[in-house]
Amino acid sequence: MKFRTKKIEQADVNITPLIDIVFILLIFFMVSTTFKQEFEVGLELPEARSDSTIQDKSIEITINSNGEFFVNRKQLVNTQVVTIKRALEKIAGDTRDFPIIISADSSATHQSVITAMDAARQLGFSKLNFSTQQTSDQ
Repeated sequence: MKFRTKKIEQADVNITPLIDIVFILLIFFMVSTTFKQEFEVGLELPEARSDSTIQDKSIEITINSNGEFFVNRKQLVNTQVVTIKRALEKIAGDTRDFPIIISADSSATHQSVITAMDAARQLGFSKLNFSTQQTSDQ
């Protein structure tokens, strides 16, 4: 008697849907990820009861505890008024409507803050603000 043997079929796994799902997840995570940009100069801001908010189109002058100046997070080569004025002119151009936000460390000297204010006033900026942190007791 002659028996017929059944041919064994190879199992075939279609991975195309799996690849589609992985790409969709990859795109979802890429789009939904936010990147936090941190500023490396550590400041301990003075306290105030009012809340100070930074506007989108503003120029920030940062003064750390050593008296070093940063304009929009870029360190200046020295602390002279001329250098601060050049940095402000480079950012603002001919426009003097930008608010200037001075963020000075609480242990920075008063002279450093006055130097930043003087440079801004000499160029004609009239909107000067000071960045503070809110006090815990209300």
